[in-house]
Amino acid sequence: MYVKDHMTKEPVTVTKDTKISKAVDIMSKGHFHRLPIVDEGGRLIGLVTGGLVTEKSGANATSLSIYELNYLLSKTKVEDIMLTDVKTINQDAFIEEAAQKMLDEGISVLPVIDDDNHVLGIITEKDIFQAFTDLLGYKHQGTRFVFQCDDRPGFFAGIAQLLADNEANMEAMAVYHTKARGTEAVVKATGEISVKSMVDILVNAGYKLNNVTQTTKFGTIKTYDL
Repeated sequence: MYVKDHMTKEPVTVTKDTKISKAVDIMSKGHFHRLPIVDEGGRLIGLVTGGLVTEKSGANATSLSIYELNYLLSKTKVEDIMLTDVKTINQDAFIEEAAQKMLDEGISVLPVIDDDNHVLGIITEKDIFQAFTDLLGYKHQGTRFVFQCDDRPGFFAGIAQLLADNEANMEAMAVYHTKARGTEAVVKATGEISVKSMVDILVNAGYKLNNVTQTTKFGTIKTYDL
């Protein structure tokens, strides 16, 4: 999964001489909270956010009236408050790299740039969340099986074979490790076979299921007792 597949492409940008009030209006009308600042050639030079505007203007603590504050914002340029040490990422990076960079830097957004620093897109923590749910097919029709996973070669081969033998298609798979339950594997599958029948087949084959959840074509989620 690449950043370019989940970023907002060709995001709205402004130049450094844009007044803060204009930047705030753009973010408000566009329903977003981050605005890349570019030079005349479209190269990234800074970033302004709704939170930064509030912080730098002292909007939550100032003694200025709303009219005085609006006047101040209409006279101040974004270059006076913008972040200049902006963390960025390449569009061909894997999305997990973007997620790790956000975690490491304690940030929630990364402008996406090319080798010449031109802004190609922007990716936020919300995009990362969406990519995660897409990867596991959470809202897609199908059944999610959570297995107690044996850490050995061939574990998934047997599961895949049983699904294939019953005309069920494996659409997503993930492995994660917990201190409390050890290693678990998540498999999302679709097919004509009933959930109960597939559960019986897997259990009879020696697989331990920790959870089985079905998402219907109407988006309804049902958890099966094991």
